[in-house]
Amino acid sequence: MIVQRLAGRLGISEIAFIAAVAGLAVLVPLANLTMPEGSLLHVSNATVVLFGKWMCYALLALSLDLVWGYCGILSLGHGAFFALGGYAMGMYLMRTIGTRGVYGNAILPDFMVFLNWKELPYTWYFFDWFGYSALMAMLVPGALAFVLGWFAFRSRVTGVYLSIITQAVTYALQLAFFRNDMGFGGNNGLTDFKDILGFQVQAQTTRATLFALSALALLGGFAAAKAIVSSKLGLVLIAIRDAETRTRFIGYRVEHYKLFVFVVSAVMAGIAGALYVPQVGIINPSEFSPANSIEAVIWVAVGGRGTLIGAALGAVLVNAAKTWLTAAIPTVWLFALGALFILVTLFLPRGIVGTFGSKLFGHRWSK
Repeated sequence: MIVQRLAGRLGISEIAFIAAVAGLAVLVPLANLTMPEGSLLHVSNATVVLFGKWMCYALLALSLDLVWGYCGILSLGHGAFFALGGYAMGMYLMRTIGTRGVYGNAILPDFMVFLNWKELPYTWYFFDWFGYSALMAMLVPGALAFVLGWFAFRSRVTGVYLSIITQAVTYALQLAFFRNDMGFGGNNGLTDFKDILGFQVQAQTTRATLFALSALALLGGFAAAKAIVSSKLGLVLIAIRDAETRTRFIGYRVEHYKLFVFVVSAVMAGIAGALYVPQVGIINPSEFSPANSIEAVIWVAVGGRGTLIGAALGAVLVNAAKTWLTAAIPTVWLFALGALFILVTLFLPRGIVGTFGSKLFGHRWSK
């Protein structure tokens, strides 16, 4: 019933998006695993990893668009939720190394042995279980969002003040995770992963599988976000975005709606981070950098705020440009990123999809 109701609310562009991502989830692994390396149809291992990162970034952008595009919450801390999910998965991957580490300690990760730690911190308990680690990748970002949102929304903190708070929390977490005594690898972070669920992380089939799972997670995140924004709940969220005081005046508990969507968004970002880490092979405090959260805002703005698929598309397009420019002219990228944000703000305030979507597909996009 829910699937049928959701399918009936999909536009042509959204169906095309689902088909494209589902097609990539199947075709990219097939092209990587079955086509010979000399073939034009072969997708290299490096390309599979790159595409997998883009899928994770697209899910992160989608989660941000859910709160910013539809509820008006400009979060500059979604990089923290992404990083926390990544650390949860990284801790699992570190625990499964066992005696294959540099120091051969079956319990303590190498960095703890190097720092002369004698026993495993309680924060690392049970992270040798994949199910527990996957649950923490969702619960920890969700819990942080709940606590932060509970105090901020009850105090009616909105606008730029809320953005500054989320950015400050992200920066505080970055400083905390840089400390060796926090027990999360300090400046070097977590790396040298070996296995995930018994499969070698570096194996070609594992990387192809992780890419497919990232694409499916993006589809799942899109389905969840679409179900929310196309329901009566979504209408209330849009009302809060456009006229929060009026929405509160007619009887809605605005803080409850904002808290719900903020937590859901954080969980989605945590899932993206958990899928990202085994593909790139490392997680360190730099993932908490406020610049990463700001960059995610640019992805959403470029693709189209309040469009869902625009956020995902913006993440892929901007990161594709970043990959090309940083290889061709490394010193130009930051200037190009700043110029892109200014140009989009001035000439495409609704983003690519928000501006051209109605002309191409006859679909009404959220303002």
